[in-house]
Amino acid sequence: MFDWTRFKARRLGSLFRRVARGGDGVARVGRRQIYILPTGNGLRFGAVLFVMLLGSLNYQNNLGLLFTFFLASVALVAMHHTWFNLLGLSVQARGGPPVFVGDDAAFEVVVGTDGKRARYDIGIPAGEMRHQAIAIPGGDCGTIRIARPTLRRGLSVLDEVTVETRYPLHLFRAWCYVQTDATTLVYPQPAQVAPEPGSAAGDTEPRPRQGPEGMEDYLGPRPYRDGDSPGQIDWKAYARERGLVVKQFGGDQGQEVWIDWAGLTATDPETRISLLTRQVLDAAEARVRFGLRLPGLEEAPGRGDGHLQRCLTHLALYDHVQANDPLQRAA
Repeated sequence: MFDWTRFKARRLGSLFRRVARGGDGVARVGRRQIYILPTGNGLRFGAVLFVMLLGSLNYQNNLGLLFTFFLASVALVAMHHTWFNLLGLSVQARGGPPVFVGDDAAFEVVVGTDGKRARYDIGIPAGEMRHQAIAIPGGDCGTIRIARPTLRRGLSVLDEVTVETRYPLHLFRAWCYVQTDATTLVYPQPAQVAPEPGSAAGDTEPRPRQGPEGMEDYLGPRPYRDGDSPGQIDWKAYARERGLVVKQFGGDQGQEVWIDWAGLTATDPETRISLLTRQVLDAAEARVRFGLRLPGLEEAPGRGDGHLQRCLTHLALYDHVQANDPLQRAA
């Protein structure tokens, strides 16, 4: 259904847009940054008032005129309260935890008021939907959680948000644009299955890659073969529809797995990053020490959640164009 209010908002915003910004990360809504237009219900209400006015004038009905002007005054007071409901708000946005490509990046928008007057029906539109509106007590703040789809790795930036209200009668919609610097890290999409990672760290010669089953050193995944023990199957990978994959273990306690860009043969850089992401997740799941090598970047072997997040962050922010261009690297 056509939304006249949003259409006019886009047209007005393209001509002149006043955006609330804050040097300290908190934007404060001023008088000249608030827009207001009647909603669909407001236009219908105005049409009814116009018909009532014509009828009352035609029949010289003083009671009808009184009632018409009373309703018009109510609408004017409601318009004032709608505009005033945004004035003086402080808005601050912050990013959520990292996500993988394809998941929704989460953001939190904290809306606060310094005065003692409470604010009602404060929300953030999202396309054709509208996030659940919140009420903010006087001198307090409220949080609105929004989600944005992710299509590529890197930083998902929430450049601008629109804060709106239709309080008290939904006859008018007032809104303002707020500039933010909130970001959420987006990890690369891991491949379904990746080849076995490289050999041990710091060795001049590769160490043996085979050993008795049941030892603690992780050598990487491989496709399932007839006769493999069910205990060696990576059932979590099977549940993720990656097929039957078998975990390989070896008996060399000093071995460290290197996950190396140069160890893959894929020509597309993004495909390589996807494969490296899968190798990093598999190695972390097996709780082995692993390192990461990228052109111009190296993460020393380690283990644990902190090491995993650092490796995934390197992969998410890695710029393969600049890393392989000596001129950009020198600059």
